[in-house]
Amino acid sequence: MSASRYSLAALLASSTLVLNACGVLPPAGQAPAATRVGAGTPAARPAAPNVNDKAYDVVLFALGLIETGYRFGGKNPEAGLDCSGMVSYVFRKSADMQLAGSAADLARLGKPVAATQLRPGDLVFFNTRNKSYSHVGIYIGDDRFVHAPNSRGKVRTESLKQGWFAARFEEGRSYFD
Repeated sequence: MSASRYSLAALLASSTLVLNACGVLPPAGQAPAATRVGAGTPAARPAAPNVNDKAYDVVLFALGLIETGYRFGGKNPEAGLDCSGMVSYVFRKSADMQLAGSAADLARLGKPVAATQLRPGDLVFFNTRNKSYSHVGIYIGDDRFVHAPNSRGKVRTESLKQGWFAARFEEGRSYFD
C-alpha cells in the first residue's frame, strides 16, 4: 500500500474511531493517555468501546483499499476485488483470519449483531439482487461501511442509514471476541 493511501486510511479510520469513542478531556496542556508517546513507545490506538486490535487493523486495511478496481471473482487488489474477495483479502492480510467464500457463505460464519450494536470490523450483509446475503462490506463506524460495489465502481465507503444500501441491509456479523 502506498504511503499516501496508508496516510489517508489512517486519517479516516482515526477520525471515525475517535468520533465513536467516549472519553473525558484531559487537563489543559496534557495529551489524552491513548495518544501520549514516550521515548520509543508507539502511540496507542484511540479508545473505542469493545473493539479489539484486530478489528482496528481490519478497518485500516479496508480503508487503504479505497479506489481499488472491481472484478467479479477478484481476490486481490492487483487484479481487482469483488465484495467477498475484498473481505477475505482484508481479514487474511490484516487479522490473519481465513474467511472465504461468497457473501452468503460468509454470512453463515460469525455471531449475529443488531444494526445498533455494530462495531468497526464487523461485516454487514445486504440483499442486492433479490437474494439474501448477496453483498457484503466491512463496517467502519459512524454508520458507514467499505465495500467493492460492482463492475461500475471501485472500493468505496457508503452509508448504512441513507441511500440505496440502507433499504437493503439484512444483518451484521461479528468475527471478533
